[in-house]
Amino acid sequence: MKLYVTLTSPYARLARAVIIEKGLQDRVEVIPIQTRTPDSPLYAINPSGRVPTLVTDDGTMFEDSGLICAYLDHLDGSPLFEIQRTAEGWAALRAEVRVRSMLDGIAVWGRELYRPPTERSPGIIAHETARAQRMAAALDGDVAAGLFDGPLSIAQLLLACTLHTREDRLPDFQWRQGNDHLSAWVDRFSERPSIQQTTPPPHPSETAH
Repeated sequence: MKLYVTLTSPYARLARAVIIEKGLQDRVEVIPIQTRTPDSPLYAINPSGRVPTLVTDDGTMFEDSGLICAYLDHLDGSPLFEIQRTAEGWAALRAEVRVRSMLDGIAVWGRELYRPPTERSPGIIAHETARAQRMAAALDGDVAAGLFDGPLSIAQLLLACTLHTREDRLPDFQWRQGNDHLSAWVDRFSERPSIQQTTPPPHPSETAH
């Protein structure tokens, strides 16, 4: 199977982390690919141009990180991340949705900053900056309440994939300030090999001389 990714996408990073956690490195080839260009080669594989994109051995194409992670999780018949609809399961699903909500807003913010300065919307940037800070504060409370403790989950992986190194790539997002529980949790959880091995490459501004 082939997983098409960009190395900076937290959504693709989640799928890459699941591959490592499930020990699927020999079954899934991770292929970095260029996106958001008029002639991106991804368009011939997935017309939406979204990453991650998974193509199975029989040519079936999957998109959306949640769907891809669920498919990968079930490949060996022993799902690790499947959530039962119990009181604890609903809490885990709520935690995952809250992280996805923050990440979706950050993605809008990041895309806006990707535009040339004259094309950026100050209103969108201000809105998403405020939303991200509110979500970080809410997640700090969730972490303090133990919502991200317990067995390994997609919510945990997604939170680490979203925030680990984020201050380097989006410096205006000061998510650590005032969120000591969240900051300590991300630092601790990010010691996992699946997070370390999927760390995004340095931002261009960090490598320029």
